[in-house]
Amino acid sequence: MNMKDVLKDIENQNSYRVEQRLNEMIRKNPSYRHLNKDNQELVLDLLKKYKTKVRKGIRVSGLTIRRDMYRLHRNRLKFDLTKRDLNSIRKILRSFKS
Repeated sequence: MNMKDVLKDIENQNSYRVEQRLNEMIRKNPSYRHLNKDNQELVLDLLKKYKTKVRKGIRVSGLTIRRDMYRLHRNRLKFDLTKRDLNSIRKILRSFKS
């Protein structure tokens, strides 16, 4: 499962189902399995914020993504994020932009 599968028909799904699909993608997709439990929760919290915008038909701006990535990069030691983790998170967040 990838982000296109999750975002497909998002307007017609209830909030619980969207969160369930995001959770499944983060936990089972081989590209994101290297994220530890805390980092997965961090990503899911960010995605919940984006999910509300996307469900209303509002595109997530590049500025919002850059702000969130800056905050993560600035606190990477606190969150125990590696470069690989940051690149994976950036990839996930950018998929909401399109």
